[in-house]
Amino acid sequence: MRDGFIKVALGSPIVQVADVAYNVERVKDLVERAAKGGARLIVLPELCLTGYTCGDLFLQQSLQEGAVEGLSSVVLFSRGYDLVIVVGLPLALGSRLYNVAAVIYNGKILGVVPKSHIPNYREFYERRWFSPAPEETTEISLCRQVVPFGTRLLFCCAALRDFTFGVEICEDLWVPRSPSVDLALAGATVILNPSASDELVGKTEYRRSLVAMQSAKLVCAYLYADAGFGESSTDLVFAGHDLVCENGAVLAESYGQPGALVMTEIDVGRLALERRRMTTFNEPHEEMRVVSFTLPLSDTTLTRRFSPKPFVPEDDRERSARCEQILSLQSMGLEKRLAHIQCRRVVIGLSGGLDSTLAFLVCVRAFDHLHLDRSGIYAVTMPGFGTTKRTKGNATRLAEALGTSIREVPIGLAVEQHFKDIGHDPNVTDITYENSQARERTQILMDLSNQVGGIVVGTGDLSELALGWATYNGDHMSMYGVNASVPKTLVRLLVAHVAQGEEDPVKAILQDVIATPVSPELLPAKADGTINQVTEDIVGPYELHDFFLYYMVRWGFSPRKIWRIALATFKDSYSEEVLRKWLKNFYKRFFQQQFKRSCLPDGPKVGSVALSPRGDWRMPSDAAVALWMREIELL
Repeated sequence: MRDGFIKVALGSPIVQVADVAYNVERVKDLVERAAKGGARLIVLPELCLTGYTCGDLFLQQSLQEGAVEGLSSVVLFSRGYDLVIVVGLPLALGSRLYNVAAVIYNGKILGVVPKSHIPNYREFYERRWFSPAPEETTEISLCRQVVPFGTRLLFCCAALRDFTFGVEICEDLWVPRSPSVDLALAGATVILNPSASDELVGKTEYRRSLVAMQSAKLVCAYLYADAGFGESSTDLVFAGHDLVCENGAVLAESYGQPGALVMTEIDVGRLALERRRMTTFNEPHEEMRVVSFTLPLSDTTLTRRFSPKPFVPEDDRERSARCEQILSLQSMGLEKRLAHIQCRRVVIGLSGGLDSTLAFLVCVRAFDHLHLDRSGIYAVTMPGFGTTKRTKGNATRLAEALGTSIREVPIGLAVEQHFKDIGHDPNVTDITYENSQARERTQILMDLSNQVGGIVVGTGDLSELALGWATYNGDHMSMYGVNASVPKTLVRLLVAHVAQGEEDPVKAILQDVIATPVSPELLPAKADGTINQVTEDIVGPYELHDFFLYYMVRWGFSPRKIWRIALATFKDSYSEEVLRKWLKNFYKRFFQQQFKRSCLPDGPKVGSVALSPRGDWRMPSDAAVALWMREIELL
């Protein structure tokens, strides 16, 4: 439960219709399995103590009393388990029969939630037996306990208040105004739905989409436990479609598996942070009665998977569609800027590296969409002390193959003169040696843009901005930065996506660009002419920094929590020592280099993480990193 992770379970017990004793034993089996697996919450289907398909047997006194006896047995069985159990049953109160979910913990019934919306259409006839939930929350006597009864109940863990859940039942989700809306607005980060949803052609996909979208809309974890094998097949089939969704993502799922138990971890800390970020989430809501319970605060073993590249979709089709959308967004941003200032020319420093290649490809796309001649794209190669034949050759060949203008402006003599002017020894290859080249290149680009009547298109990416891996007023500056919100792990993917749709020689050139190590090429090449300065050897692997960036900026996670999920994600790739080293470096550089981000050129936002000082990220340039570093030191 530390760091907001809660292990949860969904069970679809094999039932026998109207055989309460049998069903209770199947429920106990699932509870025991969930407890052994470390779960702190298990949700079981609607009316699972009797079976959903009892029909007019629900009106039999024997079945009603048997259901309460079965509930008493489950309550007694729950003693000693650090596990909240939610189980469905019919409950007779006075002259009415309700379809309810009982919330149980350690020998106590925390509350009983009745179903609000009773379906009575097509294959459903529930109003024949059940009454809708009453308006008021009351108290009832059940299993020798006095327990709250009603729909306005929230169940809150005292040791982790972000773990607050509410309950709605089956049809409650499918109506226009679900009870879960008010439950979430009142503070529930988790919604539980004991359900009995029959199967029809196309319904599985719809149900999955519905549950996922509800979890996204309410910024919650949504646990949907469905009736399955053993229900009557007289007219319907039930497949036990269990779903755990979190903020729009399906974390775990089971379908058509008799007696299935689905287990995973939800992250209520992440959900709470996201809600605090969304100033529109807190709307007026109905008052709820809060029922507290105490679970011991312990570590949750993580089994859910975290993508090592959170910016990159893992599905091939989704990845291709995402690439196309990002390229379109980058292009549209540049098109708008060119149209607005009535500009028909751009200047771009094309080094033969990944970032400048992507920005160049975006320029080509924008010009084609605007029906402008590609000769208005001035690709400028500026060989310096570290430029290799490989990168320079790729830049030149790519510009020629795509029919743009190209200019070569060597910077060696100008930089050497600059060294003389400022009294710098050219044999000292320090930061002055490197940055003088970067600033000379930017001066050339800016002056050329004036000469041709164009604008300078920037090439720096999001990962470089996060780390401050840019020369202030050098490659840091441009007139429009098309890559500003594209992380390095996506840059490579985008170039590869374009390459797939091209023919040689463009395809071969792009593939070689992708295979070239990332480098600013500001230090002299090796004796064999290969790159001497590899960026990731200096600042660390970009896949790690993009991972850290995503969870720090997008979700607001602490270093401790990022460290924990990084260990689970990269345990087979990096040692703890290496992970800690680069995590410290990430935070140190992120805080120290904010001043560069405070004066960024305009550029389009394309994803959920961006560092524009005018949009997503507003941070003082002199903020101290001490608090975060102390936390890392304690890891």
